[in-house]
Amino acid sequence: MFSLVQKRRWYFIISACVIIPGILIMLYSLATTGSLLRLSIDFEGGAIYELRFTAVGASEANIRDVFVRFGSENPLIQQLGDPAQNRWSVRGAFVDEDTTAQIEDALDAIVPIDREASRIEAVSATVGQEATQAALFAVLAATVVVTGFIVLTFRSVPKAVRYGICAIIAMVHDVLVVAGIMSLAGLLFGWEVDALFLSAVLTVVGFSIQDTIVMFDRIRENIPKHLGEPYEAIVNRSVLETIHRSLATQLNAFFIMIAILLFGGESIRQFIAMLFIGLLTGTYSSISIAVPLLVAWEKGELPFTQPPPNAKITPSTAVADS
Repeated sequence: MFSLVQKRRWYFIISACVIIPGILIMLYSLATTGSLLRLSIDFEGGAIYELRFTAVGASEANIRDVFVRFGSENPLIQQLGDPAQNRWSVRGAFVDEDTTAQIEDALDAIVPIDREASRIEAVSATVGQEATQAALFAVLAATVVVTGFIVLTFRSVPKAVRYGICAIIAMVHDVLVVAGIMSLAGLLFGWEVDALFLSAVLTVVGFSIQDTIVMFDRIRENIPKHLGEPYEAIVNRSVLETIHRSLATQLNAFFIMIAILLFGGESIRQFIAMLFIGLLTGTYSSISIAVPLLVAWEKGELPFTQPPPNAKITPSTAVADS
């Protein structure tokens, strides 16, 4: 039988080679820009431009060119309602009245603007801070609930609390990978963290936990079926029995996201890219981080852990609680 968990040290090294540079990049970003990740106007404040053009010809590309020319490095541009109405929403950095007038003149030179139907509003950073606090609270609440759920559901297997802790470690692994890549993209391409990024992170958190629990549930089912086998063999058997379903499910989502990345609009490309990376690392961590951590813990390979005197599952240990 091919052993996946036997190569666990390589998986840990690969993850360390991604996470440690990501943390260093975030620290560099903090030192140079004042924040771990490049923040959008959702968090730093800015302005929202709702524009209505009186003729055909306005596009995301030429609107973006104008705003970039006047200091908005990465404006968020969306078309509103029926395309025939030529209504656009632009989120950019806050500028003074003179610069705003110059932006309107530059846009008007491309396609005439209905200035009476257009409006500009300032955006407070307070909204973004409240959204961040809510997202952090949601992650912490999910951590507590998931750990309690796993311990309760897996109470029939030895050391059930380990399953919950390993699932949380895999979740943190995924968040750190996404955050590190986003920080790098912010430095290289000017990508900014906005409300959509928070949505992507929360989606990744949910996906990571769900995929890990599927793996753990098969281990729970196989422990009483294969009494007397080494724990590592039972875990490896469980992964091999589950991996094809996990990969088949994720591939469907990956193909759709790749299509959106290639043919979707610029406004959602950053969100889809981060979501794709998050789901990819979530699939990896469920197989190569959460499950191998269980084996490493059982064999005393983790710091401050001791290997058990008997590595086999016996009828007495199969019904033991943590």
